[in-house]
Amino acid sequence: MTANNKYSIQLTGGALPQAGSIEKTEGIAAVEYDKRNNNILLTLEEKRAEDAAGILREVVSTVRHAGGEVRTEKISRPVLNMTCAACASSSQNILSYVPGVISVSVNYGNGKGNIEFLPGIVTPSDMKSSLQEIGYDMLVDEGEASFEHVEQIAEENYRKLRRHTIWAMVLAIPLVIVGMFFMNAPYANIIMCALATPILFIFGRRFFVGAWKQARHRSANMDTLVALSTGIAYLFSLFNMIWPEFWESRGLEAHVYFEAAGVIIAFILLGKMLEARAKGNTSDAIKKLMGLQPSTVIVFRDGEPEEIPIAEVLVGDIILVKPGEKIAVDGEVTEGGSFVDESMISGEPIHVEKKQHEKVYAGTINQKGSFRFKAQKVGKDTLLAQIIKAVDEAQGSKAPVQGLVDKIAGIFVPVVIGIALLSFAAWIIFDGDPGFVYGLLAMVTVLVIACPCALGLATPTAIMVGIGKGAEKGILIKDAESLEMAKDIDVVVLDKTGTITEGKPVVNKITWSHDALPLHRDILYSIEYRSEHPLADAITAALKENCTLLDDVTVQQVSGHGIEGTYKGKPYYVGNEYFMALKNIVIPADLKQQLYLELDAAHTVSLFADEEIALGVVGIADKMKPTSREAIHKLRSMGIEVVIYTGDNEKVAAALAEELGVARFKGGVMPDEKADLVKSLQAEGKKVAMAGDGINDSSALAQADVSIAMGAGSDIAMDVAKMTIISSDLNKIPTAIQLSQETVKTIRQNLFWAFIYNVVGIPIAAGVLYPLTGFLLNPMIAGAAMALSSVSVVTNSLRLKNKKI
Repeated sequence: MTANNKYSIQLTGGALPQAGSIEKTEGIAAVEYDKRNNNILLTLEEKRAEDAAGILREVVSTVRHAGGEVRTEKISRPVLNMTCAACASSSQNILSYVPGVISVSVNYGNGKGNIEFLPGIVTPSDMKSSLQEIGYDMLVDEGEASFEHVEQIAEENYRKLRRHTIWAMVLAIPLVIVGMFFMNAPYANIIMCALATPILFIFGRRFFVGAWKQARHRSANMDTLVALSTGIAYLFSLFNMIWPEFWESRGLEAHVYFEAAGVIIAFILLGKMLEARAKGNTSDAIKKLMGLQPSTVIVFRDGEPEEIPIAEVLVGDIILVKPGEKIAVDGEVTEGGSFVDESMISGEPIHVEKKQHEKVYAGTINQKGSFRFKAQKVGKDTLLAQIIKAVDEAQGSKAPVQGLVDKIAGIFVPVVIGIALLSFAAWIIFDGDPGFVYGLLAMVTVLVIACPCALGLATPTAIMVGIGKGAEKGILIKDAESLEMAKDIDVVVLDKTGTITEGKPVVNKITWSHDALPLHRDILYSIEYRSEHPLADAITAALKENCTLLDDVTVQQVSGHGIEGTYKGKPYYVGNEYFMALKNIVIPADLKQQLYLELDAAHTVSLFADEEIALGVVGIADKMKPTSREAIHKLRSMGIEVVIYTGDNEKVAAALAEELGVARFKGGVMPDEKADLVKSLQAEGKKVAMAGDGINDSSALAQADVSIAMGAGSDIAMDVAKMTIISSDLNKIPTAIQLSQETVKTIRQNLFWAFIYNVVGIPIAAGVLYPLTGFLLNPMIAGAAMALSSVSVVTNSLRLKNKKI
């Protein structure tokens, strides 16, 4: 709700801030707490109404700091009509001044804005209107903001840009020929003016329109530089053509620079065209992923096959998959069998056998067999859709280094205009009348050669390619920060179950004591049947053939220890040796001997007991993943220490560590203790990566500098983690670190060349070499250099796609 200077902030939970804390915020006239509707009603001072956006952000920060939860929405939408990094900075500033916008980040690399806002105060349409006022635009509807629609708009813009570039080049070639070789021919100036005019004001119109819209809002971007430089050159040439006597009366020749103005526009259009094509290639990963879905499928409804569009598939539909076809949605095989190419998930072209009750995933490709499966996840819920969404969001995130680049881009254009004016003034002061012409040329050249685009593209294009390559390798990277940080990892902490091992425990042996009754087997089975413990499925699978499920059983999980159960009011316990000691349970000699035999074999052991004595020992084995040993060897060869922390007992941890050649390990680790152990490694000054798959790993994952979830693990682990290994293959961890190293190396190369280009190019353009060598840079060459600078940065980023990692 907004009315003049009144605003309503809705809370969704948590504590209200202390009375008076919001009132202290500068610019607020009154605060009212509506506890019934869970709202905070604000009245702003009339003189501070223009500062509403900043005041509202401060209030939201105060509420959150007090533990309150504010109702906000987050959207990611394409921002259109950006031509350089300064545009991203400008559009970001415009959005940040809209009351109700809490945070905003606009990325020039992928052309998207990530915005958090207060839905009761501002709408996406309001943001769109604010951007349109300054010449930008935003696609607000989800349909029009879809990847396919944005790609369609980009393709249309590219075709238009290519058409303008071709025509500009067609006119620029004769313009250069006349300007260079026939400048003294009759009517040469008129011919050059006739050729240059359409280049500037028809094919280069976008630059002048963009510059005018920026100027109206006291802003500037690359369009400003191009329009100023070519406009000044064109108007100066027009003046000299019409009134040549002004210079001739002073003993100077009236030169025209129509060819410079026209060729600069043509070169910049060419550079923009090449940049647009190269930028389009940075999103190849998403295009490939989207191409993995078929457009139609054959479903069985009422027993009859029917071909329907993929959008009409419903959960529960039975779908037929023929040899060579792509699987449309996620589901479970109900009939038939085949081998499926799951390289989309694993990053490796390995064919996986699929039989009845096996899971299949959208985007994977059936091989020779034919089968039917039941749709379980469709549309946005499929694994493929989640991967596409994750990649898209990650490609739009900003690396920490981008913050500095954004600040530079924000002041770049005004600084360049200042340098251009200074160079013009210096030429006039030190070179008299001839200095006016040289100064004008130097000013034009400085404006032309300065390139904020190369700076703006240096980081996001490398991030987009790196994250896309990660997705192709089966590594989902949540944001640019974690991709950048992974290169600094000193220690990788590994959980055992589901990370090093397959996470499919199998009961090796159940040994019962002499006191155990057949009923006790049924009680153990019934307790495990109701349990969510990771080992419960293995135990129930071993017992279900010969046991009966009892009704009068209750179960309670004891985190890190085991299970407490009751049958007809009598307590029973399932857990490790430590848990039994806590409950003062006696372990008979025969069971104790079996317990140590299982531990010596590096098996996980669960004891089953009543309130007094242990009744059985369950030995459980979990097979090591075939790639774990190789992955750990790779990490160690990269100079990275590997540490194993597991909830399993110390003997199992020691045996596993010895087998893998890992020196640092700890067994019997409680879930909250894992986070403390990670913290202690960080206290040693080490950058720590944590890889795990379970709910019990979530706190340690949150504590680690880089958190890695195994794709076959829990949703909570994947939500917390900054990276997800879709296939759960440990070999992907060294691959992710290498990818980080290569991506950061590419970013540094890009930033170096972008900075060097501007640091060296601008002084040369201003004429700093002229007193020493007599060299003055031609504005046309400056235009070509400017056009190629951004193209070279994007091309360097695209080299990442072909790197062997």
